[in-house]
Amino acid sequence: MRKNAAMTSKVQHHVAFDWGGVFTIGTFDGRSTQNVADRTGVSVEKVRESYFRHVRQLEVGAWTLPQFWETMQQETGITLPYSEFEALYLGSIKDNLPMYATLAALPAGVRVGLLSNNYPVVSDHLSRDPRFARFDSKVFSNEIGAKKPAPESFAALEQAMGLPAAQVAFVDDVQENIDAANAFGFHGILYHHDAHEAFEQDLAAWLAG
Repeated sequence: MRKNAAMTSKVQHHVAFDWGGVFTIGTFDGRSTQNVADRTGVSVEKVRESYFRHVRQLEVGAWTLPQFWETMQQETGITLPYSEFEALYLGSIKDNLPMYATLAALPAGVRVGLLSNNYPVVSDHLSRDPRFARFDSKVFSNEIGAKKPAPESFAALEQAMGLPAAQVAFVDDVQENIDAANAFGFHGILYHHDAHEAFEQDLAAWLAG
């Protein structure tokens, strides 16, 4: 007896990614604060103390980047003009080129999402990158007012992709975010750039499943 085609057909799998630590090598925050310290001569400890106290305001879109920088200047004594800070900030991105190659090689039928705890100006900069045209859906925390690992962020990703979470792998470099993705129903894949080949095998197995 012939099996019903609906019973034997596979459910197609798709994938969504974090940005920092996945499409970058190392953390953007760590590199940007170090670059600010190197440029201004203010200790990196002082820069980071102010930066990390207020960065959530950027991540949830409560502050603009100029507002964030003005506050940091007041707290640290830095006098660098905003235009120079913005250029330095965006210049702190160090691309993880193997991941961009993986992104470009994904089959055309695979829907691709992005869920990133990100910042005003930086998210706009990324959206203008031609390589990001491969993403079908981009969700930035500063645009939705919620950040990972909050379930609201994963709900926004599921809605943006127009797919059930169970059909989507979520790739992140932070275990807490992977745990939250799994709890929401995504298939979490923990990533580190030193193990990119192993990641590609895991992703290929997921997409073939």
